[in-house]
Amino acid sequence: MDPMARDHPPGSAAEIARFAQLQRGLAPLFRRIADDPAAPRTVVVVPGLSMDPAALAKVAGVRHYEERHLAMLMWLRLPATRVVYVTSEPLDPVVVDYYLNLLSGVPACHARARLVLLSAYDASTDSLTRKLLARPRLLARLRAAIGDPAQAHLSCFAATPLERTLAVRLGIPLYACDPALADLGSKSGSREVFREAGIALPDGAERLRDATDLAHAIAALKARQPALRRVVTKHEHGFSSEGNAVLDLPPGEVDAAWVADALRRDLRCEAPGETIAGYLAAFTASGGIAEAWVDGVDKRSPSVQMRINPLGGLELISTHDQVLGGPSGQIFIGSSFPADPAYRASLQQAGLRVGEVLRRRGVLGRFAVDLVSVRDGPAWRHVAIEINLRKGGTTLPFQMLQFLTGGTCADDGSFRTPVGTVRCYHATDNLVRLAYRRLIPEDLVDIVVRHRLHFDPTTQQGVVFNLIGALSEFGKLGLVCIADTPAAAHALFDRTVAVLDAEAGVDGAPA
Repeated sequence: MDPMARDHPPGSAAEIARFAQLQRGLAPLFRRIADDPAAPRTVVVVPGLSMDPAALAKVAGVRHYEERHLAMLMWLRLPATRVVYVTSEPLDPVVVDYYLNLLSGVPACHARARLVLLSAYDASTDSLTRKLLARPRLLARLRAAIGDPAQAHLSCFAATPLERTLAVRLGIPLYACDPALADLGSKSGSREVFREAGIALPDGAERLRDATDLAHAIAALKARQPALRRVVTKHEHGFSSEGNAVLDLPPGEVDAAWVADALRRDLRCEAPGETIAGYLAAFTASGGIAEAWVDGVDKRSPSVQMRINPLGGLELISTHDQVLGGPSGQIFIGSSFPADPAYRASLQQAGLRVGEVLRRRGVLGRFAVDLVSVRDGPAWRHVAIEINLRKGGTTLPFQMLQFLTGGTCADDGSFRTPVGTVRCYHATDNLVRLAYRRLIPEDLVDIVVRHRLHFDPTTQQGVVFNLIGALSEFGKLGLVCIADTPAAAHALFDRTVAVLDAEAGVDGAPA
């Protein structure tokens, strides 16, 4: 048995104390790298999704989502940085080469020598972190690859108690929010943080335990707003709105008994294939919230991305307009960066107010605040919806833009390269066509090169793909289309999709 596992059992006081001790090492590591980006360090990337397996099973090609973090390979452009990247299954060499050849200023062979790829050789739906913890010999290889633990940190998609255990077993800090603070990113916790920050949020109720609580909360909400025609219900820890459902309400008064019947009969679930009975059972298992549906003729869904660094600094990273789909328009499909300048500044202000609350509470690492924005005359009204205390669909495209161009966001929220040129993008991680299953990764690379879609470091424009491993099995891709204006980024996105459709023979086009 691993001595660390014996002496620091998962969830024990000993493990929590050791984790806190390791986390104190982040600040000196951060200072050293900030002072000297060429200083030696190791970034350990464990990109699995330690989330509800039932919810993950509804996401097509979910095991390939571990590839979305391959943007982290861009850290290899720093000459003394090593990256240890762990996956459930071995990565296709074509995919790895694709990312390494995006590096500018560093020969691919030099970067490849500082990259260690490890795999659990396990395609099951279990969490990648759990797979690692179940394999002592693989953990030993991972420790050996890390080298000096004082120069290393762990990066993950979302921090749960599993990632805390992994950090302790590896003896390195975790650059993410302490799992003990995870409730701040729940649906109920988000609403409570918004109130503390003085941010507008939908009328509703949180900390609901089951369908009975839900029925009473909706009846009370309708009593407060007699004209309300729709409510949205959410599982406490749902993600990408897969745990959401909507219920339409009639004119006039309703009581809890009427709502309870309507929930069992008329609730419309957002996740494909979800049943009402299954949804309500999951609600009882996790708890959740009910909120008034936000209506508006001109309605948007922007988000603000921020980070609290190990020195306690609150950094505003970016703003996005989210692209949503699904039965009622709540499922995340993609994003456009930056958000509309008509409301970008007010988004930043709202995000910073939330960030200040989270900083006081001890949050660390990246997080995002999602909002709904409605035009009221010439102005825009923002209503905060949720906090994601993790990396997400808007995190990785922006990381790729930063790594590829070396630029940063200006005070006005626009992105500037080192020579001052503006860059924007339109991105998705959910481009799905059945016909794309005719293509394998080598085909994609060939198509991109022949049609001159590949990101060009001289112009700092072009397309970067992700989820490439899901292409042939699921017909699914992610892409980031980078250009100098939002309109150009959208046009590049449309052109890329048209090229892929034609090459794959979508709608009868020749393959």
